[in-house]
Amino acid sequence: MLTIARLRDPAMCFMMDPEVGRDVCYVQFPQRFDGIDKSDRYANRNTVFFDVNMKGLDGIQGPVYVGTGCVFNRQALYGYGPSSLPTLTKKSSSCSWLGSCCCCCRGKKATKEKDLAEVYRDAKREDLNAAIFNLREIESYDEHERSLLISQMSFEKTFGLSSVFIESTLMENGGVAESANPSTLIKEAIHVISCGYEEKTAWGKEIGWIYGSVTEDILTGFKMHCRGWRSIYCMPLRPAFKGSAPINLSDRLHQVLRWALGSVEIFLSRHCPLWYGFGGGRLQWLQRLAYINTIVYPFTSLPLVAYCSLPAICLLTGKFIIPTLSNLASILFLGLFLSIILTSVLELRWSGVSIEALWRNEQFWVIGGVSAHLFAVFQGFLKMLAGLDTNFTVTAKAADDTEFGELYIIKWTTVLIPPTSILIVNLVGVVAGFSDALNSGYEAWGPLFGKVFFAFWVILHLYPFLKGLMGRQNRTPTIVVLWSVLLASVFSLVWVKINPFVSTDDASVVAQNCIAIDC
Repeated sequence: MLTIARLRDPAMCFMMDPEVGRDVCYVQFPQRFDGIDKSDRYANRNTVFFDVNMKGLDGIQGPVYVGTGCVFNRQALYGYGPSSLPTLTKKSSSCSWLGSCCCCCRGKKATKEKDLAEVYRDAKREDLNAAIFNLREIESYDEHERSLLISQMSFEKTFGLSSVFIESTLMENGGVAESANPSTLIKEAIHVISCGYEEKTAWGKEIGWIYGSVTEDILTGFKMHCRGWRSIYCMPLRPAFKGSAPINLSDRLHQVLRWALGSVEIFLSRHCPLWYGFGGGRLQWLQRLAYINTIVYPFTSLPLVAYCSLPAICLLTGKFIIPTLSNLASILFLGLFLSIILTSVLELRWSGVSIEALWRNEQFWVIGGVSAHLFAVFQGFLKMLAGLDTNFTVTAKAADDTEFGELYIIKWTTVLIPPTSILIVNLVGVVAGFSDALNSGYEAWGPLFGKVFFAFWVILHLYPFLKGLMGRQNRTPTIVVLWSVLLASVFSLVWVKINPFVSTDDASVVAQNCIAIDC
């Protein structure tokens, strides 16, 4: 929802800046949210992302496009590059439009490696008042006019069969030709908005919003930055855009699942920042690293699930996965831990984000990592290998009749099973650890505290998830409990059967002793 009536003023201040304005593809604003519970249980405000990450990106090549709260430069959407970049050498000719046409034609025949954006920029700087000919008059054209027609056809393959629209893309400030009458404009508008207009054109591939991912916003901004554009992050004191967010646990996880799946789709596509856009050299290395971080974060769910399960494994097996550390290793670990804390403190002081917001973000990163991100990784690979398509609908954001009533509604979804299983395994592990310590005596209490600390650290991160499962009636859905207990039991039985902490030689000795006493 737009809250500033004259939003174009701060955005146009950047785009009309004489020094940097010609290179700005869009101005991104942060989005603020209404209708969220006071504690922000599921980090719906995304404060760390909007007030820390995006501000940091503004110091490189600009923030990523997040799909809302944005003002675009139309030339960037049309696939052109920024005007500050070098253009093709212009051919000397009595007709400037002919020069660009010949350049386009020879480029198609002699070299197909020429970037489309360079061709567009070259034509854009030519005479914008050149005539655009009608296809039905081709038979009456001479060779000179035919060359002009070929140029028009190349633009039609890019922008579609609308001469009025093509002419508007070549105008610096947009608009339509003065000679166009209202009836013609209405017909052209109906034609352009038709469903089949984009077929066999560059829409969705090189211009406009780029298709191929459910998070087309990230992909669109990435293509613009690869062309050499930069973006601006504008944070006015009064929020420019406000909206609502899904405060229900299941809806929130499905929203995060959609975002994560979009990142996995980009990672598995030809537009992956790991290898796309190296030819032009217009994407800065730090900006590329930021985009890589944007698409690989769902894969952190795999080690995260392991780390959240290991404390319970240590408690159930009586082993400790971390070996005894040397003095040097302890110093290095302490230095790493202190550097992380110091970095977080500096970010909080710089951005003005509260410690509570940072903690909520950390908690939901773990909750989403062991649930939605994990599902997104598997769904992304299934879509690539088996062609299974996943349909998403816009996440419901409606509220209950009571204040924050939606917060307490429990909706069954398979995404709830993995974190519930991890919670159950860690809780059972804590009970088993204390029971083992009581039976083993005083010496077992020292190692126990280290194991229990890690288990409680996992449970503390998953605490908002546990509160969401309980709902208003403090009761978890039976089907979630049954599936989670089943999964936890199967995992425990498999682990006991494998027993990876016992070497092969020790296992054979134990087996021989058991046979000797007929056990």
